Amino acid sequence: MKNLLVVLTFLLAMVSLVQAQDKKAPASPKVTVESPDKNIKIVYGQPAKKGRVIFGAEGSNSLEKYGKVWRTGANEATEVTFKSDIMFGDKMVKAGTYTLFTIPGEKEWSVLLNSTLGQWGAYDYDKIKGTDVAMIKVPVSSTKTPIEKLTITPSNSSIAIAWDNVTVSVPIMKHGS
Repeated sequence: MKNLLVVLTFLLAMVSLVQAQDKKAPASPKVTVESPDKNIKIVYGQPAKKGRVIFGAEGSNSLEKYGKVWRTGANEATEVTFKSDIMFGDKMVKAGTYTLFTIPGEKEWSVLLNSTLGQWGAYDYDKIKGTDVAMIKVPVSSTKTPIEKLTITPSNSSIAIAWDNVTVSVPIMKHGS
C-alpha cells in the first residue's frame, strides 16, 4: 500500500510538471502585426538573438548564412497579406496572402514574395521558387544597438525587417496611389 501511494504521488507530480511545461511561452512566439491603415498584415514566428551570431558568411557559426534563402522568422514561413493591390518596390502585386522569404547579404538583401502558402521554414523553397510573384533587392542598414528579437514592422509605405545589428526596408505603395 505504501509503495502504491509513493507511485501515485510520483505520477501526479510528473503530470503536473508536464502540464506546467506545456503552458510555457514558445521559444519563438507567433506575432501578428498590421500597418496603420490595416492594408498589410504580417504573421511570423519571432526568434530571439540569445547571444547568437545571426547573419554571416557560409562556414561561419551564424544562424543565417549570406546568400541562402531564409523564411524570415521561425517555424512556419512568414505570411504577408495585402488587402489591396500594391507596388512591392517596383513590382505590382495583387491583393492576397503571400509567403515572405529573404536572402540576406552583407550589403543588400533580396526580399521575395511567393504564392505558395503553408511552408515550414525554407527547406522546400527550391521546389516552389517558380511561384515567386515579386523579388526586390534592398540595402542593409546597420544598427548601433543589437535588436534582441526579430521585428517585422509594416507601415503604410514600407515593410521593415530588423534583427541583431541589421535593418532592411522594402518600399510599399498602394497600386494607383
